[in-house]
Amino acid sequence: MNTLKELRLENHYSLADMSEMLGICKTFYWQIENKKRRLSYEMAIKIADIFHKKPDEIFYDDIKKRTI
Repeated sequence: MNTLKELRLENHYSLADMSEMLGICKTFYWQIENKKRRLSYEMAIKIADIFHKKPDEIFYDDIKKRTI
């Protein structure tokens, strides 16, 4: 599955574009993308909506790895 960064780049979005669409600062978004900060399910839904995907399509594999 694509990582969040790969999805962002495939869709030609900058960090600033993503942070603006999500209503958060660029640093906060960078931290999510680089797994330095956990995100809420609500934020996962907002991110998934931008890419026209379900949250599980983007985040499931990462979450599964953390619980094993």
